[in-house]
Amino acid sequence: MAGAAAEQLITELKRVRLTGGLVVEPGCGSGILAGRLSEAGYAVMGIDMSDAMLAMARAHVPYGNFQSGSFVTFDPPPCVAVAAIGEVFNYVFDEANNAQARHQFFERAFKTIAPNGLLICDVAGFDRAQAPRQTFSEGQDWAVLVETDSDETTRILTRRITTFRKVGAMYRRDAETHRLQLIDPVEIRGSLDSVGFRAETLTHYGTEPLPHGLIGFLARKPKRGRRDPVSRTAD
Repeated sequence: MAGAAAEQLITELKRVRLTGGLVVEPGCGSGILAGRLSEAGYAVMGIDMSDAMLAMARAHVPYGNFQSGSFVTFDPPPCVAVAAIGEVFNYVFDEANNAQARHQFFERAFKTIAPNGLLICDVAGFDRAQAPRQTFSEGQDWAVLVETDSDETTRILTRRITTFRKVGAMYRRDAETHRLQLIDPVEIRGSLDSVGFRAETLTHYGTEPLPHGLIGFLARKPKRGRRDPVSRTAD
């Protein structure tokens, strides 16, 4: 999914002649999206709260800039795009993650994204609780196993994640438990629109359908944004 999102983001950026520059990725995970963007000629910066994922990202994208942190307090630097793929806004690692924190992040992103730049993201909606209970993915030197449980009363989804990362001739095993608060996608669309983005809802990244209960968003910063004084004067 991250690879398909990367290809769509690259296509959309090139369409508006943003063929280089920095792409910022909160919740970068193992660096799949960052790797694709780096190969396409973009500089990449990723943040994540998982040390195991950051280690894989640094190994996968040696020219990337990867840091430990949460989107709740992260202030994106000037960039052409922000990508938050894989339910980044649902995670409750940071107890300060709530609707207000998400809205404030969109405000900060809007201020730093270049005109015609993009924000691409997705959220796990209420139907995500019905997703498959076990998933498995692997690369040349890593593997990730995910087991999922959900509580329909609290709308909390719990994932137990086991990662295997090659270190020399051996593999290092790490285990983490992730908790997600399922979110009404109307909240996300409303926040994106209200801060000035022109947003659309996605059911696919490129030709790849999004998993059940996952809703995507592609939001563009207008060339003259609502918060731009020139735009207001022209109006």
